[in-house]
Amino acid sequence: MVLICDAMTKLKQMMFIFLFCFIHLYFHVQFFVSLKTSLLKWRPDYDNAAEEYNKAATCFRNAKSLDQCRDCLMKSSDCHRQNRALFHAAKCLDQAILICKEMNNLGDIRKLAERSCNLYQQHGSPESGATVLDKAAKILEQTHPEDALQLYKQAVDVVTIEDSTRQGAEYASKVARIMVKLGMYDQAADAIRREIGLHQQVGSDGAIGRLAVALVLVQLARGDYVAAEKAFKEWGNCCDAAEVQTLESLLQAYDDEDPELAQRALSSPFIRHMDVEYARLARDLPLPKGVSIAPKANVIENAAASYVSPNSGASGDTAAKPSAGPAGDDEDEGGLC
Repeated sequence: MVLICDAMTKLKQMMFIFLFCFIHLYFHVQFFVSLKTSLLKWRPDYDNAAEEYNKAATCFRNAKSLDQCRDCLMKSSDCHRQNRALFHAAKCLDQAILICKEMNNLGDIRKLAERSCNLYQQHGSPESGATVLDKAAKILEQTHPEDALQLYKQAVDVVTIEDSTRQGAEYASKVARIMVKLGMYDQAADAIRREIGLHQQVGSDGAIGRLAVALVLVQLARGDYVAAEKAFKEWGNCCDAAEVQTLESLLQAYDDEDPELAQRALSSPFIRHMDVEYARLARDLPLPKGVSIAPKANVIENAAASYVSPNSGASGDTAAKPSAGPAGDDEDEGGLC
């Protein structure tokens, strides 16, 4: 039985290898026929070649040969681009991104996403391009946050060109949060201001109030109390009553160097329930150090009198005598007068 099982396993492996080689050879023949030119065929048949490459990619994916599947998708995208079918070319690159994710090859995802977005924009579908950038950035956000940050920035630019303000505000929010996560507080403050500007165009005062709290926290993380107070004065009218009270207490604590009041303000419920990045920023925010007061000197009651040297007393009497001399002279002079 063991020999039969081994023979069946080897037979299956041989059949799989034979089928794989047959598919590889068949599609290579089809590619050659489609792209070959002749006396009566002056231009390669890119449409047919792209279709054959797609079929080959599907077969290679089912056979778990992801490297060749990705290569076929890339070649299919090139054929569609040569045929001026830009939407289909971008779609192939979009599928290649998913294959790279399965391969755990995250280094090529940003480049593929940017190329796909560019093709979508040339076709006249910028929303699809922004969606590709967003999808690729979500894949890279945990392991490659710098690449995800650049993709989100590009997505903001793409949608704002098309006057999709609400979508742009969503991508700008992701940009600001990643910057806070990476400790890029200067750039995060600028990103939050840009997000506030986008929400102003939509008229979302509630979102502006929450962003005002985030901006104050970022400015305090930068160590710039003046900028934090300026941000509160500029956008505090959009905050709720609880947010206004908490921010006033927080700024007053930093102004008075009161760490206990600052800790109570940072522990308020709405700050703890903000986005994860801002909640962590509030948790790790350096508190004011407080004003150090010099300790008072201890006074001992019923202590003995200070020791006085006899020499110091004699010298004191000697010093006192000359001072009495002029007074006696004045009396004598007065008496004579």
